[in-house]
Amino acid sequence: MAHSKRTLLAVSIAAVLTSITMMGCTEAPSGVQPTTSPSTTETTAVAVQTESQRLATFFQESFDEDVSSSPIWQSYLGIKDDYDKWDDVSDAATQAEIYKITARLAQSKTFDTSQLSAQEQLSLQIFQQDIERQLANDEFRHHVYIMHQFRAAHTFIPSFLINIHRINDISDADAYIQRLHGVSTMFDQVIDQLRIREKLGVFPPKWAYDQMIQASNNVISGNPFTQSENDSTILADFTQKLGALGLSQAEQASYLSKANTALNQSVKPAYEKLIAELMKQRLLSPEGDGVWRLPDGDKWYQNRLEWFTTTDLNAEQVHQIGVENVERIHAQMREIMAQVNFEGTLSEFFTFMRTDPQFYYPDSDQGRADYMADAKAYIDKMEAKIPEYFGLTPKSPMVVKRVEAFREQSAGKAFYQSPAVDGSRPGIYYANLFDMMAMPTYQMEALAYHEGIPGHHMQRAITQELEGIPDFQKYASFTAYTEGWGLYTEELGKDMGFYADPYSDFGRLAMELWRACRLVVDTGLHAKQWSREKAIDYLVENTPNAKYDAVKAIERYIAMPGQATAYMIGKLKIMELRDKARNALGEDFDIRSFHDEVLKDGPVPLSLLEAKIDTWIQQQD
Repeated sequence: MAHSKRTLLAVSIAAVLTSITMMGCTEAPSGVQPTTSPSTTETTAVAVQTESQRLATFFQESFDEDVSSSPIWQSYLGIKDDYDKWDDVSDAATQAEIYKITARLAQSKTFDTSQLSAQEQLSLQIFQQDIERQLANDEFRHHVYIMHQFRAAHTFIPSFLINIHRINDISDADAYIQRLHGVSTMFDQVIDQLRIREKLGVFPPKWAYDQMIQASNNVISGNPFTQSENDSTILADFTQKLGALGLSQAEQASYLSKANTALNQSVKPAYEKLIAELMKQRLLSPEGDGVWRLPDGDKWYQNRLEWFTTTDLNAEQVHQIGVENVERIHAQMREIMAQVNFEGTLSEFFTFMRTDPQFYYPDSDQGRADYMADAKAYIDKMEAKIPEYFGLTPKSPMVVKRVEAFREQSAGKAFYQSPAVDGSRPGIYYANLFDMMAMPTYQMEALAYHEGIPGHHMQRAITQELEGIPDFQKYASFTAYTEGWGLYTEELGKDMGFYADPYSDFGRLAMELWRACRLVVDTGLHAKQWSREKAIDYLVENTPNAKYDAVKAIERYIAMPGQATAYMIGKLKIMELRDKARNALGEDFDIRSFHDEVLKDGPVPLSLLEAKIDTWIQQQD
């Protein structure tokens, strides 16, 4: 399945911490008559149908079992069966998950693939490869940082309650309060995981603990945790949602009292206990930043590269791909310099782009409002041209939203959240406006295309809405495919006639350069023993991005080893496959059909994507 269905919470905490087909037939050799009699043909048809039905039932039962075991995933899907619960992230639950998927893998190999359609065979391959990848990960179960500064339990709790837990009636409010009480148990499990890693010598770097502690303290600041003019983030959210129910004053007061009790008796002690554990472990963390400093860190890093890129590339190969693409993009940037008549070196041009006020919105409420309005305008213009390049388009709408204040200091500069399957929540393109100097105007266009349309929103919303494929396939997680698509669409925007302003086109190149540099610094940090400072300096020297941007990026790559390599590796593969298709088909190449072929089966490993496109090319002849 997409994630170990210890769920989206486990993924978040570990941080990484979702029709009827027709059978083909082979034509008999010329002059040779088929020997199958009508009765045999009829029997074969029944057998095919039976095997297809058996597979469909197996997929659906597996998916339903995973959903039923994950209250958090249920909430993401708009299901409220266990709306008052969190997931079990204990080792016992994880081990039970491993037993379950091992049995599933064995059962999946009992199907007669000769009796399945091409679509069903693809689904089965995705299902099996996903489980095999999870089982390979389990060797390093406790190498994954259960807590890190970028995304983990301490910020997941308020983010989930605010963005995912809807309150449409009294029962939803009751469930919200029960989830507040459940934070204590869930954090105890997280602390147990921290202690397991302590015994094994697995710690994030010391500086990461400072950020985790600060963010945790932010959550328990404000009423009712501390006397303040402002309510805490969670209480403010609950109060706002409760107010929309139209309750009587007495009913509202009663629920607010219950929420205050849960916050003081469960949430606050849970956070204080977690903070104390983090403070203790901070003193134990070994010096250094990359995973090379951990037991079997080299083996784990290779596992991470294979997981995120869905290839067998090793660290040295990834590093060299990065170096080569940095050189290529630098050359293209010098062409932009000539277009705008800039006299000086590329480094001087970077300084100009990094510091000139014309490229930045004011650091004010109005500046932030203008940024959000302009980001939406880019999306609107792109959306109007989508039908020329895509046959498949999403039904779900998308909104642009600012990252909430409680997590903006530790969150990335931009990211996307998928819509709810039931249509109750749109897709969300989040822009982090904490530091306006990290959000230059010349990168806005490419950023909007990547996170919104035709990037993540197109791909993820379309996947959720696909018909004729198993549900599990809609939520499979292959980072190189998903993030590779997002990066691919940045360049696609140029093919579609956008980036008319050369500075905006420079911004597109700057974002691609950023992803190329990621290959260099990620492998540098985790395989070549680079320090955090050396990696930051590399980004500052080789990109136009602000130093703050570089600092937060390197801290993210340290927390999530290997993840950042998926973007460029995935994009390069999609571009390679598009070039292959265009060269093979010539005038018959149809960009709309190519994009639909890439998107129509949901996320797949890059090897399966290549096989899909090769088959599609053959079918066009």
